Amino acid sequence: MEEDPDFQIRFSSLCFITDHVGFHGTIKSSPNDFVVIEIDEQGQLVNKAIDEPIHKSSKVLPEANNFAKKTKIGFQNLSFEEGSNEKVSTLVRYSDDDRNHQSDSEKEDTISDGISKGEEEKVYALGSLLNEKTNELLNQFACDIKEKWNSNSELSGPSPEFSLGRILDKKQRAILHSAVRQKFPFLITVGKNTEIVVKPNLEYKELCHLVSEEEAFDFFKYLDAKKENSKFTFKPDTSKDHRKAVHHFVNKKFGNLVETKSFSEANYNAGNPNAVITVRFREKAHKHRKRSLECQERKVIYTAFTLQKENLEMFEAVGFLAVKLGVIPSDFSYAGLKDKKAITYQAMVVRKVTPERLKNIEKEIEKKRMSVFNIRSVDDSLRLGQLKGNHFDIVIRNLKNQINDSVNLRERILEAIESVKNKGFVNYYGPQRFGMGKKVRTDQIGLALLKNQVVKAVKLFLTPEDLDDPVNRAKKYFLQTEDAKGTLSLMPEFKVRERALLESLHRFGMTEEGCIQAWFSFPHSMRIFYIHAYSSKVWNEAASYRLATYGSRVVEGDLVCLDEDGDDEHLSSSKVHLVTEEEESSNTYAIRQVVLPVLGYNVQYPKNKVGLWYQEVLSRDGLQTCRFKVPTLKLNVPGCYRKILKQPHNISYQLREEHDTDVKAEGSHINEATLSLLISFDLDASCYATICLREIMKHDF
Repeated sequence: MEEDPDFQIRFSSLCFITDHVGFHGTIKSSPNDFVVIEIDEQGQLVNKAIDEPIHKSSKVLPEANNFAKKTKIGFQNLSFEEGSNEKVSTLVRYSDDDRNHQSDSEKEDTISDGISKGEEEKVYALGSLLNEKTNELLNQFACDIKEKWNSNSELSGPSPEFSLGRILDKKQRAILHSAVRQKFPFLITVGKNTEIVVKPNLEYKELCHLVSEEEAFDFFKYLDAKKENSKFTFKPDTSKDHRKAVHHFVNKKFGNLVETKSFSEANYNAGNPNAVITVRFREKAHKHRKRSLECQERKVIYTAFTLQKENLEMFEAVGFLAVKLGVIPSDFSYAGLKDKKAITYQAMVVRKVTPERLKNIEKEIEKKRMSVFNIRSVDDSLRLGQLKGNHFDIVIRNLKNQINDSVNLRERILEAIESVKNKGFVNYYGPQRFGMGKKVRTDQIGLALLKNQVVKAVKLFLTPEDLDDPVNRAKKYFLQTEDAKGTLSLMPEFKVRERALLESLHRFGMTEEGCIQAWFSFPHSMRIFYIHAYSSKVWNEAASYRLATYGSRVVEGDLVCLDEDGDDEHLSSSKVHLVTEEEESSNTYAIRQVVLPVLGYNVQYPKNKVGLWYQEVLSRDGLQTCRFKVPTLKLNVPGCYRKILKQPHNISYQLREEHDTDVKAEGSHINEATLSLLISFDLDASCYATICLREIMKHDF
C-alpha cells in the first residue's frame, strides 16, 4: 500500500482564528510533560480521593434495556403534524449493544413494552389514532405491499415508505408504533425526531419462505406485544433440517430478544417424530429502566475506579485489565479517550467485577505503568461524553522565536496566551483522533466500514508501517498470506486489539461473514470509534472551508447554537437555528455561536456554500446515499453538532529556565534557548489540548 499522500499536509492546512505571531517549542518530550486529568460532571478532578463512596447513579446511563417503561395514557389527545416527506431510516428495534452506547442525542423513539391491559384493545383501533384520510392511505399502502408480495414481484428501487406525519408527544408516538405493528405485522415503523414512517418488513417476508404466512403473522405480533413470560410455538415439524433453518433465522434476526428450543410432541409416532419450536423472550429483555427492589438484589455488579496510565494507549490498557480480571473489553465503560504519550487520569466502570477483585490486581498492573484507585461499587456503567472536560498540566520545552522574529520571546509567549485566552481557538479534532500511521489512518478504516466494506477495513487495520518490529512484521505476514493462525503466533501479546481480530479471523475465516464476526471482537465503543474518526476528518475540513469562505462573519444559512451553556456534542436540533438574511444584516449572532454538523442521519446542514460543500464531500467519498447505519455491525451514527470555536478556561502559566549542561545553545540567546513554559488549563469535553497549543504557538506538531 502506498504511503498516504496527504499525511504531511492534513494538519498544516488547518486554519488559525487569532493573529498573534506565536513561537516554537517541543511538547511531549516525555509522558511527564503532558498530564491529563478528567473533570467529572460535578466539576471534580478524578485524581482526587473520594470521601463519599456512594456513586450518584442519577448521573449515569441506566442499564441497557430493550424497552421503554409502561405507558399509561389515553388516546384522545394525539396531536399530529402532517405533510413531512423527509426520508427516514432509523430502525426502532435496537440491539443491547447499540442501546448501551447511545448518547442522549442518539436516542430516538422506542416502542412501549407495557401498554396497560385496558388500553391494549385500543391499540388495534388505528381509526381512533389516525384521521380518516391517513388511516385510509395506510390501509391502501398495506394492501399494495401484500399484493406485491403475493404476486411474487420484487419491490424495485428504494423501499416504499408511507409517512404518518409528525406526532409531538413521545408516549403517543410509542402507542402508534405498536398499533401499526400489531395490525400489520408485515410492516415496520421507523422514527426520526417526531415523524413516523411505515415500511415493508422484509424479515416478515423472509420468514414466510420458511413457515406459513399465518405463523409469520402471529410470530411478529408476538414479538411486538412483548408480554413477559409469554411463549410462541410454531406448528409441529418432522424435518430436522427445516427446524434448523427456522432456529437459525429467529436467532440471527432476533437472538438479542428471544431464544428458541425444540421439544418433541407429547403424542407422536415413533416412526414419524414431530417436534415443535418454542420461542420465548430472554429474561434481560423484560427489565425496566426503573428496576424493582427484587431486581436490584440480583443486578449486575458495577465497580467504578480511577485509572492512571503512563505512555499507554487506552484500548491497550483496557485489554490488559480485561485479561487480568477475566472479563472482556466491552465490560469496561468510560467517558472519553485519553492521549497515549502522557500521564492520564480518567474515570472508569467495569461490570461483573467486585471492588475486592479489582484491588487484588493492583500490583500486577503496576508493571504495565498503570494504577487504579478510588475503587467503589456503583449502580451502573458510564457513557461516552459523561464528563465536564479535562484539566491539562503541560511543559513546553526548547522555546524559540518564529523564524525571522526578533521580538523578545517572553513577550511573544505572553501575547500568544492572552490572545487565545480571549479569542479562543478553532475547535479541530486533534491528530490523535486519526492515528499516527503514515500508511493508514483510522478515518480510512471508518470510511470503509460506512461503505460496508468490512474485508477492506480488516486489511486496512492490519496494514503494516515501514518499520521492522514484531508488530509490523506480523501484519506484513498476514497481508501476504491471510494466515490468521500464523500471524497470531507472530503478534506480540500486548497488541490486544490485533490479537482479538486475528483470533476471530482464524475461527470464522477471511470471508465477508468472517470479517463481520472479527469486527464484533471489538467492543461497540471501539467499532464506532473508526466511523467517528471519518466524521471528525470531514468536520475538520468543513471548519477550514467555512472560515476560509466567510471568515468570522455569521452569514445567512449558518447554523448557530441557541443554548449558550449547552453541551454542543449532545445538542438537539431544536437548539440549532438557521441564520436568516435579516439576522445576518443585524449581526444578531457571533462566530462563537456557529456550529457545524458532525456527519450522521439526524443532523441538518448549513443552507449556504458550506452545505453544498458537505454534499460534494459525501459524493467524493462515495457516501451520497449513505444513511450512516451499518446494520451488520450494529452501528448507528446519528451525528451531532460542534462549535467552530472554543476557549480554554482557568489558564495559568510559568516560564522557567532550564539548566541542562548537555544543551549547547548557538549565539548569545542562551536564556531563550533553554526556556520552558509550564502551562495549565481546562478544556470542555471533546476538545484537544494539542489543538489549543497549536493556536497558541502557531505551530503544527
